[in-house]
Amino acid sequence: MEFDFLRPLDTEVLALVDDLSSQHLGSKVVFHTTKDFPDLEKIKIAIVGVLDNRGESNPALEVDLTQIRKELYSLFPGNWDTSIADLGNILPGNSISDTHFALKKVVSSLIKKKIIPIVIGGSQDLTYPLYRAYDDLEQMVNLVSIDSKFDFGKESDAVSASSYLTKIIIDEPNNLFNYANVGYQTYYNSQEEIDLIDKLFFEAYRLGEISNSIALAEPVFRDADMVSLDLTSVKSSDSGNFDYFIPNGFSGKEICALSRYAGISDKVSLLGVFNHNNSAQESVLIAQIIWYFIEGYHYRSNEYPFGSRENYIKYIIPLEEELVFYKSNKTDRWWIEIPFISNANNKLKKSTLLPCSYEEYLGACNHEIPERWWKAQRKNIL
Repeated sequence: MEFDFLRPLDTEVLALVDDLSSQHLGSKVVFHTTKDFPDLEKIKIAIVGVLDNRGESNPALEVDLTQIRKELYSLFPGNWDTSIADLGNILPGNSISDTHFALKKVVSSLIKKKIIPIVIGGSQDLTYPLYRAYDDLEQMVNLVSIDSKFDFGKESDAVSASSYLTKIIIDEPNNLFNYANVGYQTYYNSQEEIDLIDKLFFEAYRLGEISNSIALAEPVFRDADMVSLDLTSVKSSDSGNFDYFIPNGFSGKEICALSRYAGISDKVSLLGVFNHNNSAQESVLIAQIIWYFIEGYHYRSNEYPFGSRENYIKYIIPLEEELVFYKSNKTDRWWIEIPFISNANNKLKKSTLLPCSYEEYLGACNHEIPERWWKAQRKNIL
């Protein structure tokens, strides 16, 4: 059985939880122990650790998630009714491909049970088996990566933390519909890579864009199936990672806001957090990132997928190509329709709605076609 790949939590974490008050988060979580495996029937979110960082170019230390769990379970929850389980850890396999296989099987089974996995890595190459976990679901996948780099590599390269995106793009079955990078820093990416993102009609948002207006990222996460968070996207002064010094990056407040956007998205079914350095300081930040994701999940509005559109106001803008917007009466959030073109080879088999912002609607009123709409339509018919 796929859950046989999971090893119970160590006694150090369980001993801490036993000493916590009934008000702490740790008292609200069920754990995989040497005696019991959680009953998954009522679980909504499952935490899975992966103790493998061989995808990094120079893995310095073994992965240790103990401090992260201690910090997380020592926090107080909000007014949540979300049922959470910690399923323990996947140990490194004989090869990195063995670890990938185990992770894919575990995550695929959880998603089929409509349980959202929060995967704490290891190295970011683990994003690849997380993406492959959707193969059995036979759906197109939208991936959002919070990262200062695009992580392209050569086609001949093995899957690694710095090349996993290339494998996602070229390997069959190709279920990737959209990739969006949030927070890239230009000097870490070649112009050829930046041009390739544009050529593939993917989305990329510079660190400065998002830092100046964090709300720009909300529609991006609203359309995501899976989110991969690289902790090296956070500046060292906020993360505490001084082993690999990062002068510029997201602040602690900003990365937690992005995590909350991911959690509040009705569509996101997976979060991965990768490339941490085992430090006590960074463990505090990771715990809060996970906390904000869970809080976001608690406040989901269940507006996706759309059933009836009676609760939405429809706006039609008659440009050269008619644009149709919808505004939710419940949350005031906006969507734009991607039309189905009957005589084209559509990846999506019907018209669909793309999350957008009020500012994009105003731009369309001024004859500015939203770039995200244009890219999504192009991807749909290629």
